[in-house]
Amino acid sequence: MKLKNLAATAISLFGAVIFLDSLRYKFTDHPKTQVIFGALDGWASSLGLPGLFAHTGLFSQYVIGSAELVASILLLVGLLPRLQRLNALGALIAFAVMSGAVSFHLLTPLGIDPNHDGGGLFAAAATLLTGSAILILIRLPDIAGLLGDLSRAFIQAPSDDMAPMGKPARA
Repeated sequence: MKLKNLAATAISLFGAVIFLDSLRYKFTDHPKTQVIFGALDGWASSLGLPGLFAHTGLFSQYVIGSAELVASILLLVGLLPRLQRLNALGALIAFAVMSGAVSFHLLTPLGIDPNHDGGGLFAAAATLLTGSAILILIRLPDIAGLLGDLSRAFIQAPSDDMAPMGKPARA
């Protein structure tokens, strides 16, 4: 049990550090970020989706950076025992973002070394993808709890004083 907690803490801290460090590039429109998102936008344009990765696009550096910021906050706050479900939510967001990152590195002209850093950026993304998958497995009970909470919030349980179709029952 303690090994799971240690692994969850280590993965959460690693993920938050990676995400928070990347924000200085994404939110300041750093040239390295321009290269990556420019290459992705060029690729998307060739598929008839111009602007998808541009500054105001659906998957712009600002949108991705915001998702990374939310994930890191949830990963860190979720380390508090009473807020552990938030850690699970952070792991899900991290997995989604890193699935996209790894996929775009592998399946587009971007490649694994767009900034000539020896593939360090890709390695960090792949490591965080793996770590977030492990964290999801560790936090499965919390994810089930989150899903239960969501279903209770949006689906009203039938009560004794309501007949089918929401009509009041006769007395």
